[in-house]
Amino acid sequence: MNASSRIKKRKTAKDVLNSINEQQANYLIVHYSCESFFDIPYGRTPRITSIAVKYFETGQTKSFSIHKVAEVKGIAFDEIEKNYDDLERIMLDEFYSFVNEHKRFKWFHLNMRNINFGFEAIAHRYSVLGGTSINIDDGAKFDIGRLLNDLYGSNYIGHPRIETLCKRNNITMTDFLNGEQEAQAFNAREYVKLHQSTLRKVENLQVIIERANENSLKTDSTLIKQYGISPQSLFQMMQENWLFAFIVFILTLIISTIVGKIF
Repeated sequence: MNASSRIKKRKTAKDVLNSINEQQANYLIVHYSCESFFDIPYGRTPRITSIAVKYFETGQTKSFSIHKVAEVKGIAFDEIEKNYDDLERIMLDEFYSFVNEHKRFKWFHLNMRNINFGFEAIAHRYSVLGGTSINIDDGAKFDIGRLLNDLYGSNYIGHPRIETLCKRNNITMTDFLNGEQEAQAFNAREYVKLHQSTLRKVENLQVIIERANENSLKTDSTLIKQYGISPQSLFQMMQENWLFAFIVFILTLIISTIVGKIF
């Protein structure tokens, strides 16, 4: 990628993050857990187990889960599996009621981009269960994974990225489950574990967004990876990094003094 494209992507990502400072009340962070993608027979789409939505401004979290629905309906824990369709449908009824009440909000998410995992996958499950989903405009969705790529460059941290990023920045991993652990938890019917992991992830995603916005997020990226190499890159670095601008100023002053003495 040339320096001009790199700068453009970074500036667009910075603009999105900067907008949060002015409109925190309009932003939500969403994540969800589901059945394993790989252990499903006949190509059926993965069942949704829980969804968490966090208000960026207040830090309050609204959650939707099959085990909470089961508790309200008086369905015993060991009866959840045989009632899964009904419980999932009620959970998604509640989620889309929430979506309907937040049509003007903007949604931060992590890699929720397609039918395998994403808003489309949730909508498809709801359709399978007889529901009619409410569309969230694509312009109101912001993928945190892509934002971080655009800010810091494609190799800003090792894989798995969010997990590695959390550890690098000393962000708590309490209740955090990776993909394999989530699949194991589903198979073991540990729905509460899945729900707690989903809640943890929206908490951590907010911390990551806030630190990226404050330029305090630790990554493996260098200034060159972030900005590229060009006069435009140098100018952009000076605009966004006061320390870099100060160093350039001092170096310019020293060079000017030396040149003045020579000539």
